[in-house]
Amino acid sequence: MTTRTLLVGMAVVAMSAFLSIAQDATLDDLLAEAESAYDRWSEPFDFNAYETSLRLAVDLWEEALPRIPDKAVQTLSHVLVRLAQSEFELAEAYLGKREKERAYERGKNYALRALRLEPTFDEVESADGFRAALRSATDVGAIFWYGNCLGQWLNYHRFTAIMGGVLDVAACFERSVELDEAYDAGGPQRAMGSLIAQAHFVIGKNRIDCVVHFERAIELAPHHLEAYVSYAEQFARPSGDDALFDRLLADVFRLAEDPAVMAAFPFYNAISLARARGLAD
Repeated sequence: MTTRTLLVGMAVVAMSAFLSIAQDATLDDLLAEAESAYDRWSEPFDFNAYETSLRLAVDLWEEALPRIPDKAVQTLSHVLVRLAQSEFELAEAYLGKREKERAYERGKNYALRALRLEPTFDEVESADGFRAALRSATDVGAIFWYGNCLGQWLNYHRFTAIMGGVLDVAACFERSVELDEAYDAGGPQRAMGSLIAQAHFVIGKNRIDCVVHFERAIELAPHHLEAYVSYAEQFARPSGDDALFDRLLADVFRLAEDPAVMAAFPFYNAISLARARGLAD
C-alpha cells in the first residue's frame, strides 16, 4: 500500500468517525474527542499521519462551536483559540500556497472572535483604536495566535501590511511578552525575535534587537528547536555571522538526536529539524 493510499484511507476513517460523533455526541463529547485528536504526545508521533488528526480536531471544534452557550465564555474562548492555533499549524505544515492564505485568515478571525469576548476590547477599540485594544487584551492565547495568523496572512496582503498590519502584529507580540513570555514554550519571545529580524525597519527597531528575544526563547525552552532555527535563518545568516549560524544549527542537530527532545515538542520540532536540514544543505 502506498503512503498516499494509506493517508486517504485514514482520512476516510477519520471523517466517518467525525460524522458518527457529530450526530449523537454531547458538547462535552465533542470537546473531549477534539482534544484527543489534537493530542500529539500520548502516542509515537507520525508527522505525516498527524495531518488527519489535526483536521479531525478542527472539524470537531467547529461542530462544537455553535453549541457552546454564550455564558460559557471560558469554554468558547478556549475553542476559538484552539481553532486559531490549529489553522495556523495546518498552514505551516500541510497546506499549499492558496490553502495557506485561507487557513491563516480563518485562524486570525477565530482569534479575533476570542479577543472580542473580553468585556473591554470593543470599548477600548471604539475609544482609542484597534491597536490600543490589542495592547489592552488579557487573553494571551487569543492575542498570540491572532498575531501569528495575521503576520502570515499579511504575506499575501502586502498593502495591508505596510498600512499598519505589521504594527498590529508587533502590538500582539509585545503584549504577549508582557502577559506571559513562557506561553507556548517561549512563543512570544520567539515570535518577537522573528518579527524584529524580518521587519525591524517597519516597527522602528534595529535588526540586532532580535537577539535578546531569541536568546530568551532558548533560555525558556531549550528543547524547542524553532528558536534556534529562526535565529540562524533570520539573524545569523543575513548578518554574515557564520560562526553563530553554524553553532545554532549544530545545537539543533545535537538536540534532535535525543528522542526525549523530539518528543517534548514533536510537531514543531519535526518542522524545525526539516528547516535546519534545508539551511544546512
